[in-house]
Amino acid sequence: MTAFRVAALYKFTPLQADRPLQAQLREVCAANDVMGTLLIAPEGINGTIAGPPDGISAVLDEIRGLPGCADIDVKLSASDEQPFLRLKVRIKKEIVTLGVPEADPNRAAGIYVEPEDWNELISSPNIVTIDTRNDYEVRIGQFRGAVNPETTSFREFPDWFRKFRETRPDARIAMYCTGGIRCEKSTALARFEGMDEVFHLKGGILKYLERIPAAESLWDGDCFVFDRRVAVGHGLNESDVSICHACREPLTAADRRSPLFVEGESCAYCRAERTSIQRRGYAERHRQEALARQRGVRHVGAQYPGPGEPA
Repeated sequence: MTAFRVAALYKFTPLQADRPLQAQLREVCAANDVMGTLLIAPEGINGTIAGPPDGISAVLDEIRGLPGCADIDVKLSASDEQPFLRLKVRIKKEIVTLGVPEADPNRAAGIYVEPEDWNELISSPNIVTIDTRNDYEVRIGQFRGAVNPETTSFREFPDWFRKFRETRPDARIAMYCTGGIRCEKSTALARFEGMDEVFHLKGGILKYLERIPAAESLWDGDCFVFDRRVAVGHGLNESDVSICHACREPLTAADRRSPLFVEGESCAYCRAERTSIQRRGYAERHRQEALARQRGVRHVGAQYPGPGEPA
């Protein structure tokens, strides 16, 4: 039996994102031993949470009772351990920060494409496939032939997209992201910028990996997720990807074979940027976390990938 169920969710819908709603969601999560992060904003709700299966069901029932959330998009997966250390329910200006208020999926967004139809679309010779995620996510996996904007923050995407449009004004575009939220907002940006037709993968990479068998897949690598599992592959099974304790970069098996990788201390992406004092501090924290695991407890300083843009 699955010990923990993980739910990645989002919904663009007008919400009264205030302290009473914040308290309501915090209370139902706490009462059902659910941890993770929920973000609420006037444009909707976004988050990744984990807990016992019955607890997740109770929280999702509560969320589906919110205005416009009856059909909220949810991606469910499993974890042997609780992938989050604490519960956070936050009120934000945006549930995923793009910084362009006019890009509103509640008014106009792209055309949904089901995972079963995605391969045919992105294989079309006149389609440009764009990955709307950040560079560290793209580095460990992406769809074949997709364009990597090489952004370090979603806020950088609008400037990149406008420059791309200058070079490819007539391109037909398909966008994707982890769970659907960033590409939904990106297609809203494209519509605001004057595009009449732009496509995006419904449910994101996670729904694609859940539904499409590996033998039929155009996805290469792993999909970064914002919790202790770090990354998942086809069938949403946990992948052999870890996190550098110093810089939080995801590390593949090849990355860990680098002579610059020292477990708990540094990797090829940060070795030159950290001082010897910093590396000793990381090594000590890693040692304390290992001791805590041996005792069967969670170390208070343990760090996992933050759920900043979880869906």
